[in-house]
Amino acid sequence: MLYVHSSNCISPQQTFPETELCELRESENNQLRVKEPAYTNVPPGILRRMARAVRICVGAALPLIQGIQEPDGIIIGTANGGIEDCIKFLNQIIEYNEGLLSPGSFVQSTSNAPAAQISLISKNTNYNNTVTHRGLAFENALLDAVMLLKEKPDGIFLVGSVDEISDYNFNIDLLAGSFRKEIVSNRKLFDHPTIGTIAGEGVLMMTVSNQPEGSIARLNDLQTIHTSDEGLVLETLKQFLKRNGFPRIVPELLITGENGDIRLDKYYQAVEALFPENISVARFKHLSGEYCTASSFGFWMATEILRNGKIPDIALKKGKKTGFNKILIYNNYRGMQHGFMLLGKAEALSSSKQ
Repeated sequence: MLYVHSSNCISPQQTFPETELCELRESENNQLRVKEPAYTNVPPGILRRMARAVRICVGAALPLIQGIQEPDGIIIGTANGGIEDCIKFLNQIIEYNEGLLSPGSFVQSTSNAPAAQISLISKNTNYNNTVTHRGLAFENALLDAVMLLKEKPDGIFLVGSVDEISDYNFNIDLLAGSFRKEIVSNRKLFDHPTIGTIAGEGVLMMTVSNQPEGSIARLNDLQTIHTSDEGLVLETLKQFLKRNGFPRIVPELLITGENGDIRLDKYYQAVEALFPENISVARFKHLSGEYCTASSFGFWMATEILRNGKIPDIALKKGKKTGFNKILIYNNYRGMQHGFMLLGKAEALSSSKQ
């Protein structure tokens, strides 16, 4: 479908500018907030006025597009990007009695602010789109890129996702039961499964094209579905695997979005049961936390595994640590939105299904 050439991930772990996943950075108050780098590529005057979601997105994107040809488009998936500044602006309306309001919070309160800011700084006037499909925003951003590459086979696109923890949304989701009320360390997230999980945030930016030369991984296929029916999820997965050569071709690694919430365990357990016992299984939400576009962290981790040839010890659930050509990612957002993504080494997949 498309080839990934370069990527940057700013997350709660040590993933940018250098990647070091030997040690797990612990959560605080059931939240995993991003570890922000020094933004050396962003002018200080602009950086000061940036909302946090915009700041981390620009910080991850600019190093990718500096020194390469101008991207033919910028596509970002998000659900809550800019929500913190949106709440600030709404509070100002009340605080100032609808008087003179600060324009900064308003300008950066919309979901398309990160993509727009990247375009403004890089002076890119090409296609610019923000996808806001909650738990499937990242997957739909990828689909948008796939369709654009069919229209423009020689193009190169900047694709990614961003979401942030806002106090407002965190409190609402906490009351709704999405997050745990008792404090739990992400180190022990899977030791005592119960209702709820921990909150997270992060950004992934990457350059993609149709060209295998110089790529680090290939997205071979993806599938999404909205349902709470476990049987329909399994049937969708079976059809997805069948069109990609299963059972003759079996992914060596399954990466799941398991997050310690017992309400979702039935989906992940059913998916694992479809595969042979010797398949390796990895998890990532104790590294990233749960957020709408958390599947992008799993996607980034899969590309790093294909690039480096091994799974970080802190991500492995069972199986071998090395020897992967094909990786299946399954993510489930709140039991309703499900996404499957099949990745592999570019050279391994270029001769298989196109």
